[in-house]
Amino acid sequence: MLYKQITDYCMQDQIGVHGLSTEEIQGIITSLKAGFNKLKMREIVNANPLLDITARTDDFEEMEILAESIRRRFNHVVVVGSGGSSLSGAALLALAPCPAPTFDFLDNIDPDMLDDILARIQIENTCFIVISKSGTTLETLSQTYALISRLKKKIGRTALPAQFIIITEPEQEEDKNPLRQLAREYNLRVLDHETDIGGRFSILTNVGLLPAIIAGIDIKALRRGARSVIFQLEDATSPENFAPALGAAIQYSFYQRSRNISVMFPYSQRLSGFSAWYRQCWAESLGKDGKGTTPTCAMGSTDQHSQLQLYLNGQKDKLFHIITVKREGTGDVIEVLNTHPELAYMQGKTLGDVMAAQQKATIETLASNRCPTRIIELNKLTEEHFGALIMHFTLEIIFMSFLFEINPFDQPAVEESKKLARQYLAAGNNQ
Repeated sequence: MLYKQITDYCMQDQIGVHGLSTEEIQGIITSLKAGFNKLKMREIVNANPLLDITARTDDFEEMEILAESIRRRFNHVVVVGSGGSSLSGAALLALAPCPAPTFDFLDNIDPDMLDDILARIQIENTCFIVISKSGTTLETLSQTYALISRLKKKIGRTALPAQFIIITEPEQEEDKNPLRQLAREYNLRVLDHETDIGGRFSILTNVGLLPAIIAGIDIKALRRGARSVIFQLEDATSPENFAPALGAAIQYSFYQRSRNISVMFPYSQRLSGFSAWYRQCWAESLGKDGKGTTPTCAMGSTDQHSQLQLYLNGQKDKLFHIITVKREGTGDVIEVLNTHPELAYMQGKTLGDVMAAQQKATIETLASNRCPTRIIELNKLTEEHFGALIMHFTLEIIFMSFLFEINPFDQPAVEESKKLARQYLAAGNNQ
């Protein structure tokens, strides 16, 4: 198993009345059994593509060939997309802190962001990957038209096909795709977005994997790690002995106790993108019908100096998810001068030793202050481990949707905002 989930500090026998009783958890586990069995039997139709993608290998060759050509031709890549279209690749690239080529993620319509990115790159040496599942995303379309206008002036229209890759779903006869139409107009290369996997869950498709493989990340290992969690689902006899189901049961139990804030708190800078990915998937999938919890992000050890005071001594409305990585003996060795005997406790230790001590200290301090804390332990952080984390929390979201009795795969509330934005733009043209 690539990770270990520890729930001891969520229980009454460890943190007193702020913790859960065995009976509480067992009651939630019982209510999950029907959904658990349906998921195992592949009766949750919308979930099946997320499970099946982990076994696919037929799409690797195209991505490998394309990635190699991009690495030969360009020294920089700009990914244009909103939500999961951007967060997926950004989460994976955090595993490659010094990618070659280098990357920017244009995920905000703010004109200053576009200006700032274009000011520091060489346009002729940059590949632009534009991602929108529907092809109708206002922000992505407007950014792409702006980029094309800039590039036509800089390098000419005939150079555009070599600079752009579009990822969007195939057109339906009754439903035009403006991004595909734009690609046809300028003869840009188009890759198909998986039609039955939503944008926020697309991290293990070409949406996340193409940027990852360009950066040198082992995408086969990512899917292999995710697949290992599917194997655990197939082997599990009860939601009680399947980590994502148990994790959902714990989250829901604390939701019933009005602990409505879910704090993702990894002790690895390379999981910073994962936290942002989790935040979007959790919020957009579960925030419906007056239900859901609020996901937020913290980073160990950084946020021990900004948020830990609130966590320990503020309102008791939070559930913590600490992700630890084995650190002992890693990193630079600390050499303390003899003139500082008060720092002798650091002498000969590594930066990894300090990180390990901070992880342990934070967990124990949270527990001693009666703050429910779920721990996910990793012996190391590789692509396989990352893939397993992705699938764990994808399935945990699905199990939470069973408990909330909502559809985790749509986002009806945000459609109003999208519609109004288009109306305001159209109204401006009529003035």
